[in-house]
Amino acid sequence: PGWVNEEWQEYIDSPETLYVQNGCLHIRPVKKGDKYYSSRISTEGKCSFTYGIFEAVLRVPRGAGYLPAFWLMAEHEGRYGKWPCCGEIDICEIMGSDTGRMYGGIHYGLPHGETQGFIDLENDDFAERFHKVSLKWEEEHMAWYLDGELFFETNRWYATDRSGKPQPYPAPFNHPMYMIINLAVGGTWVGNPDETTAFGGESLEIASVTVYQEGE
Repeated sequence: PGWVNEEWQEYIDSPETLYVQNGCLHIRPVKKGDKYYSSRISTEGKCSFTYGIFEAVLRVPRGAGYLPAFWLMAEHEGRYGKWPCCGEIDICEIMGSDTGRMYGGIHYGLPHGETQGFIDLENDDFAERFHKVSLKWEEEHMAWYLDGELFFETNRWYATDRSGKPQPYPAPFNHPMYMIINLAVGGTWVGNPDETTAFGGESLEIASVTVYQEGE
């Protein structure tokens, strides 16, 4: 707890917080006394990718303080230095208190740079039904899609090493990254749970995760 963004949860490997049901992977946050638990899935050390199309079909939980996310982190942080120098790509972040809006973006460099876009659903809700979220990551361009429709793109970022020395573009987004899907609880960005947050019921449901690369 408190490791990232002052989040409340402890990530554990437990069938209470991580299980398969009806063909979907579920991440479900639970509360026990004054402690909060959830799960985080990572391909670190198993498979990583440089460029490609990354997709997930998912449905998110509703609840103040929930932050489900599908994102990429650098496999070799030592190349440019620890976060944010190593780079981070957020494919999908949705606040449990505002399940009609999806965010996508990147973090990079020193001083810490951030580029972010979002899309608001019309007459729909990410907590009500499944949607396909996608990132197309190319050497000098990134594009975010919702259900196959472009909603945000960028080719503007910069890189430094851990001392702040500039690094050549398109660093830091030119080396292998691994995938993460997690459900955080609380923190400085999303805010904290309140008396309306239902623990032990709502879950992040993932129907599929797919990566496409040229020639594969």
